Amino acid sequence: MVIEERSVNQKLTYAFVSLGCPKNLVDSERMLGLLQLDGYQLVPDPDGADFVVVNTCGF
Repeated sequence: MVIEERSVNQKLTYAFVSLGCPKNLVDSERMLGLLQLDGYQLVPDPDGADFVVVNTCGF
């Protein structure tokens, strides 16, 4: 694992994958909003993200 130093103004990036039923889409939207409020930057490609959130259905 390589840890890179970031400037104070550089946001951590993440990708988001939502799998499963439509019920968990509401949860996904909530998580996306919270991450945005905390200053994280959404990126479209998981390969370029600092971390990936995978939300699966629990029903």
